Amino acid sequence: MNEIMRLLNVDPLILQALREDMPGEDVSTNAVMPTSRPGTVDLLAKQDGVIAGLDVFARVFTLLDAATEVELLCKDGDTVRPGQKLAVVRGDIRVLLSGERVALNYLQRMSGIATYTRETVKLLAGSGITLLDTRKTSPNNRVFEKYAVRVGGGANHRDNLSDGVLLKDNHIGAAGGVGNAVKMAKAYASFVRKIEVEVETLEQVKEAVEAGADIVMLDNMSDEDMKAAVKWIDGRARTECSGNVTRENIGRLREIGVDYVSSGALTHSAPILDISMKHLCPVDGEATP
Repeated sequence: MNEIMRLLNVDPLILQALREDMPGEDVSTNAVMPTSRPGTVDLLAKQDGVIAGLDVFARVFTLLDAATEVELLCKDGDTVRPGQKLAVVRGDIRVLLSGERVALNYLQRMSGIATYTRETVKLLAGSGITLLDTRKTSPNNRVFEKYAVRVGGGANHRDNLSDGVLLKDNHIGAAGGVGNAVKMAKAYASFVRKIEVEVETLEQVKEAVEAGADIVMLDNMSDEDMKAAVKWIDGRARTECSGNVTRENIGRLREIGVDYVSSGALTHSAPILDISMKHLCPVDGEATP
């Protein structure tokens, strides 16, 4: 996650999450821990998976108190096992308690996406197909979720609407057809931008390629039609398959011949990875109140 920490300022997003969870005081923590007291807590995996988001997890606590220390015992991309200690957090017990849920929400969500992605990537191994994510992400969490896809071995499609030209069915309808949509995009967008067009029929495939589309997305087409489309395109454009692609059905796409497969399920359907913070105690070894 250092990559994101360098390139993007994610602190405002994390702070917003903390404000959502603690708009005033943490009543429960302040009730049992009215004054500062140093302590430690362990971060433990509770199921098999791929870990992702450790730096985000740590940043939650250091934003609450810069003196908090987080000792990471593994790194993003590592496979973890039930019972494995992933980190030790040391600091004011009030910070450990107040930051716990937000920190775990990020880590569990990101690790779940990385785990689901890696399992899906394995199903395409040896096919030459690149697995892509989509913009079907949680609001204000896209940067974290797309990072998790990369940790799991997938690749990112465009990050946002400003990132590239993708003409979908409603764009095509607004423009009056595939050919006209591509023509208008070429006239508007910089020549360095690739133009991708979503198509649903073989006739639209031909229109897109003849209009000069760089990438043709075969959306919700039958396997037979996709094979026919790839054969007809014959390398004149890159090809992408999309439409209700999940870990359970992606294997059938290995033989289609497309360059890319995009799956919204990587981010909208991945279950969280079960991770918890346990064994909280003061540094003097006494039990917490």
